[in-house]
Amino acid sequence: MSRLDSMIRRLTAQRVCIHYALDLISDLNGPILELGLGNGRTYDHLREHSEGREIFVFERSPAAHPSCTPDPQFLFEGDFRETLKRAASDLKSLAAFAHCDIGSGVPENDQVLAGAIGYSLDDLLIPGAVILSDQALHVEQWKAIDLPNGISEGRYFLYRKSEERG
Repeated sequence: MSRLDSMIRRLTAQRVCIHYALDLISDLNGPILELGLGNGRTYDHLREHSEGREIFVFERSPAAHPSCTPDPQFLFEGDFRETLKRAASDLKSLAAFAHCDIGSGVPENDQVLAGAIGYSLDDLLIPGAVILSDQALHVEQWKAIDLPNGISEGRYFLYRKSEERG
């Protein structure tokens, strides 16, 4: 498969998973967390399809097009391991959905980062929240849920935070 075809397949799967996750949280209140701004495509898509929810973005070094960059009060700039902890005291309400696009293409680094952020991210989510990630996240309070039809296992990871306090 060409790199172009692989990218198209990845982006199509991402869009399908995002819409599926948004449907899963339709009855929940709370903002959205976007981990990894990149060039802002997903952030822009979430703005268009999230029915006016606030979106808080976490990005190490923002470099997106200005039209796809959140206002400063919605942007946490820096390492996820630090900004997620800081956000726990800065956010006014817990989130209903977290989209994590944190992969760097270096599996060893991605696994370390994914292992380091799960519980900090959990502190920012309401019970019943949905988490969609390009990396496997292992948090005791989260239950893996099936991906939408047609999405290959391992392409994305989808979780729901337990409604019970752990």
